[in-house]
Amino acid sequence: MDHLIAASVVIGDRNYRIKLDPKDEEVVRRTVKIINDKIVEFKTHFAGKDMQDYIAMVLIWLATEQSHTANNDIQKEALADKLNALESLLDAGGQE
Repeated sequence: MDHLIAASVVIGDRNYRIKLDPKDEEVVRRTVKIINDKIVEFKTHFAGKDMQDYIAMVLIWLATEQSHTANNDIQKEALADKLNALESLLDAGGQE
């Protein structure tokens, strides 16, 4: 992180100046777009008093998505371990 660049992002009609690694810029911009798209989606489907309500809804959605992704990764890892163990059993049985 020796060479950070300044970037400006807009979330929920507010401008934020951030510093980021140039290699992360595309991911950050895509994430900001997802956040703003979700804000618009929640504004059309749910009642809220102000932008903070919609940002909170997006935050809950995003955290839940991250949790689901982490759970899926854990399940994939467990399945890979079981498949490797099964493969080892099959290999050992074929050597007899």
